Amino acid sequence: GPVSAKAPASFTAYPQARKRGSGGGLADVPFGHKRWTTSIDGPVVLLVTLLCAFTRLYQIGKRSKVTWDESHFGKFGAYYINRTFYSDVHPPLAKMLIGLSELLAGHNGTFRFKEDYPEYVNYVFMRCFTAMFGIALAPLAYVACLQLGMRRQACALASLFVVLDNALCVMSRFILLDEPLLCFTALSLCGVAGFQNSRHQPFSTRWWRWLILTGAGLGCVVSSKWVGLFAIALVGLYTVEDLLRMYAARVPMHRLGRHFSARATCLIAVPLVIYALCFRMHFAILSRSGPGDATMPPAFQARLRGSRLRNQPFDVMFGSTLNIRSMSPGSGLLHSHSHNYPDGSQQQQITCYGHKDKNNDWVIIKPVGQEYNYTTEPLAPIRNGDTVRLLHRSTGAILHSHSKFNAPVTTSDLEVTCYGKRKWKDKNNDWRIEIVREDSAKADGQLHAITTQFRLRHKATGCLLSSAAVKLPAWGFRQTEVTCARGGSDTATPVLWVVERHINSRVPSMDMRPMIKSSFVRDFVRLNIEMARSNNALVPDRDKYNHLESDPWTWPFLIYPMRMLGSWKKNDIKYYEIGNPLLWWSATFVCFLYPLQLIYYYVQNQRRIPNAWAPGEELYFWNAGKLLWFGWALHYFPFFLMGRVTYIHHYLPALYFSLLLLAFEIDHCSRRLLGTRLQRAVFLFWASAVAAVFYWFSPFTFGYVGEATDLKHRQWLSTWNIYKDSNAL
Repeated sequence: GPVSAKAPASFTAYPQARKRGSGGGLADVPFGHKRWTTSIDGPVVLLVTLLCAFTRLYQIGKRSKVTWDESHFGKFGAYYINRTFYSDVHPPLAKMLIGLSELLAGHNGTFRFKEDYPEYVNYVFMRCFTAMFGIALAPLAYVACLQLGMRRQACALASLFVVLDNALCVMSRFILLDEPLLCFTALSLCGVAGFQNSRHQPFSTRWWRWLILTGAGLGCVVSSKWVGLFAIALVGLYTVEDLLRMYAARVPMHRLGRHFSARATCLIAVPLVIYALCFRMHFAILSRSGPGDATMPPAFQARLRGSRLRNQPFDVMFGSTLNIRSMSPGSGLLHSHSHNYPDGSQQQQITCYGHKDKNNDWVIIKPVGQEYNYTTEPLAPIRNGDTVRLLHRSTGAILHSHSKFNAPVTTSDLEVTCYGKRKWKDKNNDWRIEIVREDSAKADGQLHAITTQFRLRHKATGCLLSSAAVKLPAWGFRQTEVTCARGGSDTATPVLWVVERHINSRVPSMDMRPMIKSSFVRDFVRLNIEMARSNNALVPDRDKYNHLESDPWTWPFLIYPMRMLGSWKKNDIKYYEIGNPLLWWSATFVCFLYPLQLIYYYVQNQRRIPNAWAPGEELYFWNAGKLLWFGWALHYFPFFLMGRVTYIHHYLPALYFSLLLLAFEIDHCSRRLLGTRLQRAVFLFWASAVAAVFYWFSPFTFGYVGEATDLKHRQWLSTWNIYKDSNAL
């Protein structure tokens, strides 16, 4: 029937369904509904937090050398202290937090995080700062499980699982991004669990508090690593299901609209604002030229202090030396070198190269037949429609294309080479300047440094000089292919170029900043594109063994733990990223068990088979279990679709969900199958067994000094390289 325009006085967003025996369905009663009780939950949370702090901080400064990825992320933190722009594959929030830890530790930014820590670097404080995020996982696990409706002993067990997993512990003890990522992931789960627990009080203060907390957690997690997108997917799926349930319950449309608007604001707008603000801070802090300049457009580089692009001649003249950059992300600067194509014309190669190099220098000259003295005659500006030649300064050859040969990789385009000499009358060396866009206020039809986007059209064939970020094979040094495109859009970024650097002693230099229009959105989008491109470039070399890498299928079974340092000698302090096997294997088992249980209970329900469900217990099993199981699945299975290199620590966010699911299943099964005394015995057994296994493997968690063979009895699987790496050649 039609939806009522006005809700009845007894209306709730989640009307109670009929109980079993009255036509089927699930009673939406808050089974196991829990609220925080300070007198009960406070001491438990304090205890697990202190225990977690001990495991994370115990002998945290034992190894005084830069360990594993501290060499990367510690260096990135130092860039923030020096305010030096850099490039990386991850968003900036977690790295800015590392920079904050270095600032608080008194680091002056001079140490480059190689080899031993000097005395003036308080690396222990930096590690402790990062460990705080790992310590927070335990109380967040307890609160999340409490909000999901689990019994308090199960909540304590879940937090204890987080405390006593060796992999989570060892990753908390170094200056890495993984612990902030895990902390914000746990915060997001805690928020959505609390929001679900408040669903019977829509638009209350408590409801809004949990919803905003969820959005803030999502914003922080995706601003730390893009793996946070999986947490967003989890909350997104939950939200869609939530809204569909209300729609199916015939919630009035105006009220459904309020629910949708609230969720869109808190779960979409809030994360986007946090993500953008992190990049805004990133750009504001990193105001000096640094190693990441080349990833950004020239207009951005020219605004950085110390950039060589900041002061240069503005109007480009014939006879000027230019560095010409493709506007296509990931391409680089127009480049040539004294190596020829192995096939086709076998003439000198033309590529795009992303780094500063003398082979990026081109002299822009007039065509043969237009006599001009570049040193004595009046300066001749380059205008829209002018015919030019580009002389490669290092080799003396001319930028060239022809219709005889296709490009080596993008075979639909023509080959571009460097061929001929300055005075050769070869029409295939002539190119026409076509100005497409002028970003400065000086739109006079002339070619300007940095602000003018233009095309180079080959006069003989009509094709456009193009670079679409396609990589050449090894014979091209994996540099970017440059072609002459015969089709496609005339305004697409691959065919657009800009003069990045302009050198001409006859033209006075000027400060470029007043001529450049600043755009945060443009810089924000460009940097994210570059991050994605760099991420996709991290592909494994299947022909070469790397003890750090592992495939996703091996992670849940703990087949290939990881040595966290390259040297594994007697006197080395050894750290081994190995999880608690009892936890990992048990958690993997319940992750495969849960969907089978859902199928079994569904069939049981459809066939009206009597069972011992308490009122609302079935819905509780779905509402609580779905967040944990889908959290695990969404943080795990997408790695099978990725082409990039993968490591076992990529499994840790999925592991966090699986550990909580393990506690949930222990609670569920013991509640249904055992009496009260046996239930307590089960919880005590799991706590004791997990603690024993954690202790057994703790030498590699807290750092082991001595022969690795002394611990060979801890090698439970033949694939573990505790003392011998059978895969190494």
